[in-house]
Amino acid sequence: MLTLIFAPIFIRQLNKLSSDLQEEVLDKLSSFENPKNHQQLKVHKLKGILKDRYSFYINYRYRVIFSYPKTNKNIAYILSVGDHDIYR
Repeated sequence: MLTLIFAPIFIRQLNKLSSDLQEEVLDKLSSFENPKNHQQLKVHKLKGILKDRYSFYINYRYRVIFSYPKTNKNIAYILSVGDHDIYR
């Protein structure tokens, strides 16, 4: 199981989403804690300026960006949630 650490900006972005979408995000984060679900969530490494970060899908439109510390792959920093514009 992964330990999730939430960035303050993630919390602010999550609070701006509709309550239905917030529930969906929380459900996907719960699934994300188990690495066996990563393929189902389509976890993938990002490129370019976000090359040290990863992403997974909430639904067709929304994604979560996260990173791992270099020393411990059992922790994930949850950095951002939003539509495709969060990649900018």
